[in-house]
Amino acid sequence: MSITSPRVRFAPSPTGYLHIGGLRTALYNYLFAKNLNGKIILRIEDTDRKRFVEGAVENLLETLSWAGIEFDEGLEIGGESAPYFQSQRLDIYKKYAEELISKDKAYYCFCTPERIKTLREKQQEQKLPQAKYDKLCLNLSKEEIDDNLNSDVTKVVRLNVNPDQKIIFDDVIRGRVEFDSNNIDDQVLIKSDGFPTYHLANVVDDHLMGITHIIRGEEWLSSTPKHVLLYDYLGWEKPVFAHLPLLLNPDKSKLSKRQGDVAVEDYRDKGFLKEALINFVALLGWNSGDEQEFFTMEELINKFTLERVHKAGAVLNVEKLNWLNAEHLRSKPKEELLLMLKDELVKSYYKDKILDDDYLLLIIEAMKPRVSFVNEFITTCTYFYAEPTEYDESVIKKIWKEDTPEQLTKLRDNIVQLDNPVKEDFENALTKTAEELNVGKGKLIHPVRLALSGVGTGPGVYDLLYIIGKDKSIERIDRALKIITIPKTNVSE
Repeated sequence: MSITSPRVRFAPSPTGYLHIGGLRTALYNYLFAKNLNGKIILRIEDTDRKRFVEGAVENLLETLSWAGIEFDEGLEIGGESAPYFQSQRLDIYKKYAEELISKDKAYYCFCTPERIKTLREKQQEQKLPQAKYDKLCLNLSKEEIDDNLNSDVTKVVRLNVNPDQKIIFDDVIRGRVEFDSNNIDDQVLIKSDGFPTYHLANVVDDHLMGITHIIRGEEWLSSTPKHVLLYDYLGWEKPVFAHLPLLLNPDKSKLSKRQGDVAVEDYRDKGFLKEALINFVALLGWNSGDEQEFFTMEELINKFTLERVHKAGAVLNVEKLNWLNAEHLRSKPKEELLLMLKDELVKSYYKDKILDDDYLLLIIEAMKPRVSFVNEFITTCTYFYAEPTEYDESVIKKIWKEDTPEQLTKLRDNIVQLDNPVKEDFENALTKTAEELNVGKGKLIHPVRLALSGVGTGPGVYDLLYIIGKDKSIERIDRALKIITIPKTNVSE
């Protein structure tokens, strides 16, 4: 088994959306493979037909593609291990189930669902540590088995777990793990509908597809002894196991949609960048061993190792995701942000406005340090797209004094004198006005900001004047002077 060229797989079930935990599993497999020049395979485990959701496969493919996780083999790619839908591999599973039966490592079970239910209820009443099948059908004679098979009696195939055994395996993340076979059920391997359970199908496929490392969630740890037995019973080399820590809500309970978003699509639809989400998900159980928290995909590939994955549960902290989104947004070149902003504008209230690229680039430059999401280039600065229709009353009370109209008029008149001004010209005009009035610049900066934007915060006031432009700035100042009245509390007696 070569660590220099591992083969790993992501094998989701098409039962709905891609869970954030599923994205982490896919990502860790991807990073591990790419770090070691290995291969990652996409396989669909669709043997549970009752839970199959129409369209789920297409959704999985779309979401994984959006996240930037590329596969080397699998659906839509092909490969020497095709087919990659388990529902198209039933004959393969049947072959190995029959081999297990021939070796007395598995057996036919003809018990009715009613008997199984009654058996489990009795065991639960007895408070046994593990509800288990009682091996009744293991003791059937060959004649009884043949009669049932020839009579088409409903049947399943069960794993034959020997009692009083220690099942031991090593896990990269958890170290040595040991299970008592007395607590392991004779797992159904082939269901009555002829489809395999996860346990048989995944072991057979992992072996035939040459999977060297099984990287999956902690919830599968308790199933692993059954898989270890299957590898041993079939005489196959076991892969390396690595079970990832649970994802937790902020209150340390198991992650659930009752306390927040769990679907990758939800985060995408809320405007999170794929780079930020991938960065965030990578840190849910792994760190690089230093203080670095901002990672590109390339940096993650170069630094990722399974040895740096911890076994303690990982808390999903949305505040950290928000921070990462802002950081990744600011790291993007302005040309890319321009395309993203134009896509947002098409969906916005301002979709019919004609705005040239140079104007939008000025908005991006001014607002980039102040936004966390692309849509905030619109929602937090609507004054760049339309003149304000109202003015923040709390700001008026704070900064609009008796002498403000006179001072703002003086500034307006000086701006009128400017010829094709750049940002520095607006700054010089304001400085000149403050000197002429013998007041601090703040006496002008805050009122002109309010006049231009209707609010008291935003980018630098000289950026505002330059982006909005001389003529429109004058129009907005004139309008504010007409509409805004001096609060009574600001009038001296």
